Amino acid sequence: MPSPRFRAMFKRPSLESFRRRLASVDALPQLCVLGVLSGVLTGGLMVGFRGLLELGALAFMPGGDPEAFERLAGPVRVVLPLMAVGLIGVWLWRMPNGAGKIGIGHVIERLTYHQGKMPLRNWMTQWWVGLVALLGGLSAGREGPAIHLGAAASSWIGQTMRLPHNSLRVLVGCGTAAGIAASFNTPIAGVIFAMEVVMMEYTITGFMPVILASTTGAVVSQLVYGSQPAFSVPSVQLASLFDLPWIAVTALLIGLVAGAFVRLAKPATWQTRWPVWGRFLAVGLAVGAVAWWYPQVQGMGYDSLERMLVGEPALDVLIVVALGKLALTALAIAFGVPVSIIGPILVAGAAFGTLCGLLWATLLPGLASSPVVFSLLGMAAMMGAVLQAPLAALMALLELTHNSSILLPGMLAVVIAVLVSRQGYHCSGFFISTLDSQGLHPLQRPLMQALSRVAVPAVMERSVARAPRILTRAQAQELLAGKPTWLVITREDGKPPVGLKAAGLARLMLDEQWQDETRFDLLEIPGQRVDMAPIALQATLSEAFEQLNKQGVDVLYVEHTTAPLIRKISGIITRDAIENYYRYK
Repeated sequence: MPSPRFRAMFKRPSLESFRRRLASVDALPQLCVLGVLSGVLTGGLMVGFRGLLELGALAFMPGGDPEAFERLAGPVRVVLPLMAVGLIGVWLWRMPNGAGKIGIGHVIERLTYHQGKMPLRNWMTQWWVGLVALLGGLSAGREGPAIHLGAAASSWIGQTMRLPHNSLRVLVGCGTAAGIAASFNTPIAGVIFAMEVVMMEYTITGFMPVILASTTGAVVSQLVYGSQPAFSVPSVQLASLFDLPWIAVTALLIGLVAGAFVRLAKPATWQTRWPVWGRFLAVGLAVGAVAWWYPQVQGMGYDSLERMLVGEPALDVLIVVALGKLALTALAIAFGVPVSIIGPILVAGAAFGTLCGLLWATLLPGLASSPVVFSLLGMAAMMGAVLQAPLAALMALLELTHNSSILLPGMLAVVIAVLVSRQGYHCSGFFISTLDSQGLHPLQRPLMQALSRVAVPAVMERSVARAPRILTRAQAQELLAGKPTWLVITREDGKPPVGLKAAGLARLMLDEQWQDETRFDLLEIPGQRVDMAPIALQATLSEAFEQLNKQGVDVLYVEHTTAPLIRKISGIITRDAIENYYRYK
């Protein structure tokens, strides 16, 4: 017969043990399993989103191409954005306050203030707004919807399984990375974007599941759409090192434009005085007016980007795409139309880089690199400067070009653009700036960031016993036979329980002066008692720390729901336990 220890090693793991393992900071195998699940789900959602986009395009777009705005008649191009803002406005008007927040900024907000819990209403809004904005010809991208849909669906996995909140944070990062990977077919850039822009931290525990999620999401997308990236990029290289000074100048200009874009996208006081319908109408009219002559500003713009990379588009088109697409996107954000910005800033950055490349070729004919080189560098520089995410921009550049030689000038361009926008405009990144303007501060303190990686079950004292206020000697002896460390005294007046060190009751039972006592009032006997406040079993240590400070206590009792309206106390967590964990672990 196998020994009990041998049987325990191969015992089928339960969901409860899975949750308990996830509560600690080193639950890497369990998080990797969740990363794969997140990648499969997010990849499938992105295939579905793109399928709905193509299905909608079949109704009115030439050839069923959702990017074929140039082939539409002028009046149709003008009417489409007006219809889009109308449909979006009606949807948001029917939604309660807060349900209209979508996109990457919403994901960061929920991760910072709500431990990664994503509301269903906002998720449904993202489907509607994402599809209508793209099909309606607004200047928007599909990356914001991809990240929101993936992050929320991944968080749903954790919420459905009632996993600790520290694992919800990792799941949100997994959904973000898988969304970028499935949208661009750039799994490495997806990982870096998730860690640099959304999670804002680099840990091995976070990296591994995020890498698996990004890889899985890309594989699911490739099974349907192939292994090609979102747009075709020709093979290019730097002609000579003489290009580097002009690359620096180009990056400086892009940094200035990127900072202006972030500032323009912030709602101003005069804008908020407009009625909502007036702001939405202004956005629709602005897009329609420009699209009458230049439809290249509509939609994602990846078709325009491909033309920049394989040919020589007209100079006026480049100028309008470089400045007009940025202005229209910033106007939409500032006026409350929730569109995604990543696609537009990539296209506008490429157009700006192409303009600089053409000018350099005119100044230095025969020696300058191809304008396509500057297109790619402009794309990466604009992304890095607007998002303040240099590593994500460089990884996107590398994966889109499959050319490591482009990284040398790419690093120069990205660093200069990021520095100029950061120092010239005090830009801390588009999404952080947007949340700051709403009075939210997504950058966590190092202490709270470290505590958010661990859940309460990893630290709590499990040796507890519930006790009524009044006990007989026999009941007290039976209670102490379980050798609890703490007694949680429940009160009939509805007030929170009180904690009592079990050692106090044990000493009292042995004291000769109390030998004749047959009943004990646990709120009156000598002993170390503490006021307590509740904390959920799924909570992180950062939530517990905030609850301790909010309630003004030093001990929390940990509870979870075992059945409807039935809550069980699972343990005790003290301020000292949290501080010791942070100090020594």
